Amino acid sequence: MKKTLLLLFLFSRFVLTFADNKTGWEISTSEKGGDYYGAVVANGRIGILPWREPFAVRDVFLNHVFDADGRNGVSRVLRGINPFQMQMYIDGRNVALNDVDDWTKTLSMRDAVHRTSFSYMKKAKVRYEVRALRNMPYAGLINVCVEALDDIVLDVRNVPVVPDEYRQPLTEMQSINVEGTALQIMRTHAFSLYRNNEVSASSAFVLPKNSGASVLTSQNSAEIYRHMSAGDTFSFCLIGSICTDRDFIDPCNESNRQVIYGVYNGISRLVSAHEAQWNEMWKSDIIIDGDDEAQTSVRLALYNLYSSVRAGSRLSIPPFGLSSQGYNGHIFWDAEIWMYPPLLFLNQGMAKSMIDYRFDRLAAARKKAEANGYMGVMFPWESDDAGEEACPTWALTGPFEHHITGDIGIAAWNYYCMTQDRKWLEQKGYPLIKEIADFWISRATRNADGTYSIDNVVCADEYAMGVDDNAFTNGVAVISLKNACKAAELCGMKCPRIWSELAGKIRIPRFEDGVIKEHEGYDGRGIKQVDVNLLAYPLHLVTDERDIRKNLSYYESRIDKNGPAMSFSIFAVQFARLMQPQKAYEMFVQSYRPNKLPPFGVISEGAGGTNPYFTTGAGGMLQAVINGFCGLEITDRGIRQLPSVLPPHWKKLTITGVGPDKKTYTRVQK
Repeated sequence: MKKTLLLLFLFSRFVLTFADNKTGWEISTSEKGGDYYGAVVANGRIGILPWREPFAVRDVFLNHVFDADGRNGVSRVLRGINPFQMQMYIDGRNVALNDVDDWTKTLSMRDAVHRTSFSYMKKAKVRYEVRALRNMPYAGLINVCVEALDDIVLDVRNVPVVPDEYRQPLTEMQSINVEGTALQIMRTHAFSLYRNNEVSASSAFVLPKNSGASVLTSQNSAEIYRHMSAGDTFSFCLIGSICTDRDFIDPCNESNRQVIYGVYNGISRLVSAHEAQWNEMWKSDIIIDGDDEAQTSVRLALYNLYSSVRAGSRLSIPPFGLSSQGYNGHIFWDAEIWMYPPLLFLNQGMAKSMIDYRFDRLAAARKKAEANGYMGVMFPWESDDAGEEACPTWALTGPFEHHITGDIGIAAWNYYCMTQDRKWLEQKGYPLIKEIADFWISRATRNADGTYSIDNVVCADEYAMGVDDNAFTNGVAVISLKNACKAAELCGMKCPRIWSELAGKIRIPRFEDGVIKEHEGYDGRGIKQVDVNLLAYPLHLVTDERDIRKNLSYYESRIDKNGPAMSFSIFAVQFARLMQPQKAYEMFVQSYRPNKLPPFGVISEGAGGTNPYFTTGAGGMLQAVINGFCGLEITDRGIRQLPSVLPPHWKKLTITGVGPDKKTYTRVQK
C-alpha cells in the first residue's frame, strides 16, 4: 500500500501543486538573468537555500550549531554538509540554465515549498519541489518529475558538498532494504575546523516500483540512469537529513535513521504531514484587502518568522533567521523587541521557545553580571548556544549595550500578560524579572539631586557610544522595574522599596521644548536607528499625544534612511495610532520596499543592502500591521484593540488566530 501511495504521489502531485496560484501566497519569477537573491525554505532547525541554476541548493544552514570563525575567533553558526546537490544530464549533456526555456521558480508560502519548472531543448519538461520538512526538522525533500518529449537518456547524480568549515570528511555508502524498497544511502561525516562539532548528512534517492531505473553508487556519489521514450513520465525523490552532536549523541547513524524513517513512512505521508503543520500555523494569519503588494510582503515576513523557530525547541531567532550566517547566527535584542512580539500574538508556542532560550542560559547571564561587577543577571549583546558574550572583541556593543537585559525582562512580562499563566509567572517569569531588576539597581548611580543615571552605554542608536542617560536604555530600566513590582505583587512577594523608588527617579533628559534627548549631551546629529521614539511604542512610557508628535517630528528627519528597516515600522505604528493614515502608510512602505531584492522580494537589513532575509525587519513590519493598523495591544489583562486607522486604499484588515483563544480581529476602512 505504501508503494502504491508513493507512485500516486510522485505522478500526480505536480499537477495539483503547480495549478494553485493564489494572490498573496505565491511569489514567482521567470527572469533567468539579473540579480538573484534566494528565498529560503526552513523548518526551525535547518534552512535550505535553493538557487537559480537547475537543482542548485546553495547552502544548508543549521540552527544554533556553532564553530569559531577562525582560530581563537568568536562563534559563528555552521553551514551544514549539503546532501542536496543533484545534477541532471540528458543525452550526456549537463542540464544548464542557459539551455532551458519556460523557466519558472515559485515560492509557495502556504505549504512552504520552492517549485521550479522548465523545458530542456525540446527534449524534456522538468518540474521539481524543495521542502525543509516541518514534520521532520532535520530533513529535507526534493521531488522531481521528468516528462520526455523525445527519446532520451536521463542521468541524475547527487554528490554531497562539504563547506570549507569542516575537516576530515568521509563519504560512504550503505545498502539496505526498507520493506521491499532497496535504498542506497550516501552518508558524509565530518568535524568542524575549530570546535570539533560532529556533523553527518545522509541522503537517498527514492524510486517508484517498476520504474525501469535503479540507483548506482560509487565511493562519493549516487546516480540514477534511465532510458525514456517520448511521452514517458518519470518521477523520483531525494530525501536528505543533517544531524549534529548538538542534538544527537550519535549524529552519524541518526542521519541515516532519519532517511530510513522518511522512506518507510512514505513520501506522500511526509508531504501531507508537512502541509498539515503549515496549515495549522496559517490559522494565525494576516489578510489585507485592497493591497496585493502589501499582502504578499507581509505574508513573506510572517512565513520567514514561522520558518525560523519551532514551538518546544527552546531556541530563538537570529537576525537573518535560517537564511544565512549573517551576524554569525547570534541572538540579539532583535529577538525580544522585534521578532518576538508578532509571534506572541500569533503563535505563543514559538514565542515561549524564544523566552525558554533565555531561561536556559541564566547561569551564563549571572556569571556575566558577576564578572562585570553587577548583581542579578546581565545578558550578552550577542548570544550563541552557550549564552556567553559572543560579540567580536572590537565592538563596544558587547560590553556596553545594556538595554538587552531589560528587553528580555519586558518580553517575559509580556508573555505573562498574553497568557495570564500565573503558575508560569511564579515559577519562571518572576524569578527572571527579579534578577533583571536587581541588575538595574546595581547598574544605576545616584545623582546629587536624588535622581539616578545609567552612564557609559551604547544606545539603541549604535552611532552613539559611551554616552550617559540614553533614553531607550533608561526607559527599558524604568519599565523593567515597574514590571518587577507588579510581578512581585501577583506572586505574593514583597517588592523591595528601591525598585519603585528607582523606577520613578531615573533621568530621561529633554530639550527646552520638551523633546526627549536621545542621551545627555545629544546635539541633534543623525542617528542609525530609532531610539527615543521607542518610549512611546513599545514601552508606553511616553503617552501624551503632544509629546509623541514632538518626538516623531524631531527624530524622523534624523534617521539614517539606509539604516535598519525597523525604525520606520515604529513610526508607522505611532502614526496609525495618531490617526494619520497616509503618513502611517508612507512609513510602513519605507520599512520594507527599499529593502526588497529580486526576484522574490526578500528584504535586506537596510535600503540598498544585499544581506537577506532580514527577519528583524520582518518583525518590525508585522508590528506595523498588528499593533499599528489593527491597533492590537498587550495589557496587564490581555489583549485590547486601540483606535487606529488603515492606509487610505486598504479596504479591510483581518488578523486571525490571535492570542491563546485564537480570536479574529478586524479593522475596516471608514
